[in-house]
Amino acid sequence: MFSPEYEKRFLKHRSPTARSLFSAGESSSSYDRFIPCRANNNWQTNFASISSKSNENSPQSSKKQRDCGENARDSLAYSCLLKNELLGTGIDDVKLVADEANSNRTGLFKYQSPTKQDYNEQCPYSLSPVSIKSQKLLRSPRKATRKISKIPFKVLDAPELQDDFYLNLVDWSAQNVLAVGLGSCVYLWSACTSQVTRLCDLSSDSNTITSVSWSERGHQLAVGTQHGYVTVWDVAASKQVNKLLGHSARVGALAWNGDVLSSGSRDRLILQRDTRTPSQVPERRLVGHRQEVCGLKWSPDNQYLASGGNDNRLYVWNQHSASPVHSYSEHMAAVKAIAWSPHHHGLLASGGGTADRCIRFWNTLTGQPMQCVDTGSQVCNLAWSKHSSELVSTHGYSQNQILVWKYPSLTQVAKLTGHSYRVLYLALSPDGEAIVTGAGDETLRFWNVFSKARSQKENKSVLNLFTNIR
Repeated sequence: MFSPEYEKRFLKHRSPTARSLFSAGESSSSYDRFIPCRANNNWQTNFASISSKSNENSPQSSKKQRDCGENARDSLAYSCLLKNELLGTGIDDVKLVADEANSNRTGLFKYQSPTKQDYNEQCPYSLSPVSIKSQKLLRSPRKATRKISKIPFKVLDAPELQDDFYLNLVDWSAQNVLAVGLGSCVYLWSACTSQVTRLCDLSSDSNTITSVSWSERGHQLAVGTQHGYVTVWDVAASKQVNKLLGHSARVGALAWNGDVLSSGSRDRLILQRDTRTPSQVPERRLVGHRQEVCGLKWSPDNQYLASGGNDNRLYVWNQHSASPVHSYSEHMAAVKAIAWSPHHHGLLASGGGTADRCIRFWNTLTGQPMQCVDTGSQVCNLAWSKHSSELVSTHGYSQNQILVWKYPSLTQVAKLTGHSYRVLYLALSPDGEAIVTGAGDETLRFWNVFSKARSQKENKSVLNLFTNIR
């Protein structure tokens, strides 16, 4: 029974209809029951309600899922263990339970009775207090949680490392040697011995280094210069074996294809030359860009060359035509970041500068654009993992961060920070496990970002036409 004062305040705030219904057939001074508010109850836990999927792909939701993933798996395993012992459900695989729960979510609530099985399957000679199914459940292997360190495992000083978006001054060879262009010199750092050697010094020519690129076997290093020529060095002998002329401005991008070296310059040209006999074999000139060429990458099968420029264009060339086979103009800023997927035939990723901030994916077999993700900051470099469908991107304005992405879902696996300037340079280690990044803060930072083990559930590429041929 309510107090008269409380009853008066209670009925005052109710509508006339509600008051009439509320007091119909009984005295206004007494009621049969009072239902308290249960707003703090956990309906999802108590009544198995289904959470909304509308925001599960958002970055905040992805972060929460990663943070709570391990606790959720432990809770699910414990729940299955209790069901086995108390209800005899016979669950022996947590993954199957999780998949079944996801597939059966069709309504707000789910009502079902547990299916009891034979309780007498316990071996009479077993020393374990739990059933055979529960023993199998506890022995089932758990997938290791992916953890990427937020701090670099090594930091090297790199004085005079230029803060220039259009240059490519860091490369890692197949023989585990890092080449870095610092001012007018090229330095080599051995990842095996940590020994540093100076390969060349162009200060006598009043020249500076604008790009470096290792050959596929790692025995030769191409060096692009401010004056427009390219030198090729035999690293073992510390000797210059070639000097390639032809550009009238600085060479900011280099890419090897066997013994053929492609070079991109501020003069808007791409030149392809055989480094063995440069004077006998005529150079191949690729004309298309209207501003400086700042990105060059050959496809894994060495059949196609992708080039990006300050004209916001991305071109794809083959070995037989002097004009591009594909031309993409969707980027709204300079295209320096270019990477071919080693897992999906014909898949090309590219990133745009400050006014664009997007990573775009292209099907070069058909020429059609695919996915696009806005990263929120200038995209400086891209590199695919050698062992799984993941890629890493480095960024400049305004967050100076390093992001690891899972493809094709394009969810962020990790976000690494540490550089105080734009992360303009990126190279992948020969084992495919680590990366090195360079920035205008004159440091080189080494990170472990990729797993060396190949993913067991590798997605089959719909781009690879040869997988369907029997």
